[in-house]
Amino acid sequence: MVEAAVIFVAGICAGGMNVIVASGSLVTFPILLLFGYPPLTANVTNNLGMVAGGVSGIYGYRRELKPNRAILLRLAPASIIGSLVGAMLLLKLPAEAFQTIVPALIALGLVMVVIGPAVQRRAARRTLALGRDGSTPSAASRIALPIGIALLGIYGGYFGAAQGILFIGLMGMFLSEGIQRITAIKNVLATLVNAVAAVAFVIFAWEHIDWRVVALISSGTFIGGYLGAHFGRRLNPVILRALIIVTGLLALIKILFFE
Repeated sequence: MVEAAVIFVAGICAGGMNVIVASGSLVTFPILLLFGYPPLTANVTNNLGMVAGGVSGIYGYRRELKPNRAILLRLAPASIIGSLVGAMLLLKLPAEAFQTIVPALIALGLVMVVIGPAVQRRAARRTLALGRDGSTPSAASRIALPIGIALLGIYGGYFGAAQGILFIGLMGMFLSEGIQRITAIKNVLATLVNAVAAVAFVIFAWEHIDWRVVALISSGTFIGGYLGAHFGRRLNPVILRALIIVTGLLALIKILFFE
């Protein structure tokens, strides 16, 4: 009962973190390891449990999503394809293959979050000077952004910790949207990644799934995702960006020094 309660509460925390910033898996995944679950079982089971929190978070951010349906339709296929590749890599490759580059990816995402506003302002000035509509994506955005989203989908399908930070950092470089709308798009893309990987795991890695733990994490993340969206939508953009950076730094410290 104590183990179940701890996993459930961890799910609530992870669901809220994932919706507002990212890195919820860095709460639940280590706890599963602490209770003695094998790493692959913990990773696969945790992935399935995160889907419910993403769904409730998407619902909470539905107002911010409405103006960006075209962007979602353009980026969703890249997330789906990347997630399938990442899930297959998880089942075929040793964990060390990707974990060695996780810190570098998180650090890169934080850099993109920091410089994103300046890049957006520069792009807006250039668009205004050329007399173009700022809502029309540039050639770089149409080509580079889907490729980047697909690569992050591979990472998310394989491991996924802090993938939200990477999504926000990448989209902040190419999109003219504010941080709240980018966060809403991130929630959809990250949930797609988790959901597609979850389907692959159910088909190809059934023996590594602990359904009791999936139920505990799912119920916790569903509550946490809704609460996270409720409070996250009200955060000042500067505060939200600061939370993303702090969370990413903590994730880096944990991965570099405590794993």
